[in-house]
Amino acid sequence: MKILLAWGVALLLSILLLVIPRFANAQVREISVLPQPATVTTADGSFILRPDTLIVSDKANHKTGNLLAQWLRNATGYSLKVKPREDADNTISLKLDPALTRLGDEGYLLDVTPQRVVIRAPGEAGIFYGVQTLRQLFPPAIFSSSAQKGVEWTVPSVHVEDQPRFRWRGAMLDVCRHFMPKEFVLSFVDLLALHKLNTFHWHLTDDQGWRIEIKKYPRLTEVGAWRKQTRLGHERNPRGFDKKPHGGFYTQRDIREVVEYARQRHITVVPEIEMPGHAQAAIAAYPWLGVTAEPLEVWSRWGINANIFNPSEKTILFMQDVLTEVIELFPGTFIHVGGDEAIKDQWKASPQVQERLKELNLKDEHELQSYFIRRMHTFLAAKGRRLIGWDEILEGGLAPGATVMSWRGVKGGITAAKSGHDVVMAPTTHTYLDYYQSQDPGELPSIGGFLPMETVYQFEPVPEDLTAEEGKRVLGAQAQLWTEYLPTPGHVEYMAFPRLTALSEVTWSLKERKNYADFLTRLNIHEQRLQHLNVNFRPMKTPPVK
Repeated sequence: MKILLAWGVALLLSILLLVIPRFANAQVREISVLPQPATVTTADGSFILRPDTLIVSDKANHKTGNLLAQWLRNATGYSLKVKPREDADNTISLKLDPALTRLGDEGYLLDVTPQRVVIRAPGEAGIFYGVQTLRQLFPPAIFSSSAQKGVEWTVPSVHVEDQPRFRWRGAMLDVCRHFMPKEFVLSFVDLLALHKLNTFHWHLTDDQGWRIEIKKYPRLTEVGAWRKQTRLGHERNPRGFDKKPHGGFYTQRDIREVVEYARQRHITVVPEIEMPGHAQAAIAAYPWLGVTAEPLEVWSRWGINANIFNPSEKTILFMQDVLTEVIELFPGTFIHVGGDEAIKDQWKASPQVQERLKELNLKDEHELQSYFIRRMHTFLAAKGRRLIGWDEILEGGLAPGATVMSWRGVKGGITAAKSGHDVVMAPTTHTYLDYYQSQDPGELPSIGGFLPMETVYQFEPVPEDLTAEEGKRVLGAQAQLWTEYLPTPGHVEYMAFPRLTALSEVTWSLKERKNYADFLTRLNIHEQRLQHLNVNFRPMKTPPVK
């Protein structure tokens, strides 16, 4: 009997020895980080966050340490201290390591053991992205804005070595067609940071509204920021107008707040000031900026508008005055000048404009637009900035050093790269998140098109037409959120997520690491994070919002 009992105990122990590691590895298999890191090595065991856990940070990363403490406090209720100190157990350590130059400016190493967490990087941005990965290793409830009870705050033991594939990883938000409150802009920046996107393209001027305060020209916001009404229904099937005023703008103080908020999250804000087309709001404020000089109202419709800036010297100097204040507000390298959809019928019909074309010895209106854009390029370059514009700026010739944002497919990007210009890929085919994301009849209204998430995920920013050297001209890619049919912050979120999550993996992760089925598996957990963040995303496995 004793022999049988001993044999039974031995058999049970053998089974446990086989099963326990599998349970430990089951925790490892649930790791769900978005975007996908370059390399992940797992181990048994977990780090347990406790109320007395210390965040150890050098001076350079103290702000990131404080952000981490704030994020952890929201869900756990723990008020973790951030202090400089040598490595010790029960710590989360943020350390600059100049020896890790192979990881570039934004790469990082993350090591989690049961004793401690260590994030190392050659630069502050890398530390920040390591923190974002660490947050995703906690249970999804860590993203809650209120204290969660009954959750064990554990992080699986893991070694992550990571760095981005592209240096431009962005999203564009149009606030002209529908104004978005500053508070939403800040929360949108937070969502970009969570997904390791580093560029916020802020579309600030258009026919339907001028959204940036320019102190030298106050009528731009006094008049240009407000329209009398807004189109009802789709532009292709209109139902009149709502007869309700709509508008708003960001003061220079607001803009500085957003820029600083983004900077602390290692996001560069790129402002877009449209020219020479998409100009009606500015012309409504100062009619002499237009070709006809006739009074106009801020536009209440959608679509392409024929009203365009007068390419006179007076207008050019006006726009350079505007850019002078823009430069003071936005410290980033790039200033976006639009350049798209500039209908030139008014230029063709104007004797004054035709005379100027002859004076400048230009052969057509495309060259005249090129002249207009070149003047802005020269002005910005003299102040240490770089001009970027939509791919129409290629028409008529482009100044060396200007950067092209290719939206009408990737053809413009290919042409630009082969001509020696840097490129950001933003084609309608893969990055326009204001397009329908499903063909379900209950989907929220959209401008048109069909862009399911799988199509977003399959996007390859570097076309095969480019040589390896030309491919280096592709800085990266970004998503577009035009708001003609996105009237509220909740609607913007619904169209952006989770498709923007897919694009974050396109721009961050190694091409060979991409796997759509695996992405969807990780997205199942990521949706729980978005829920805790109160993001109005479109769930992948439930009916659409009606």
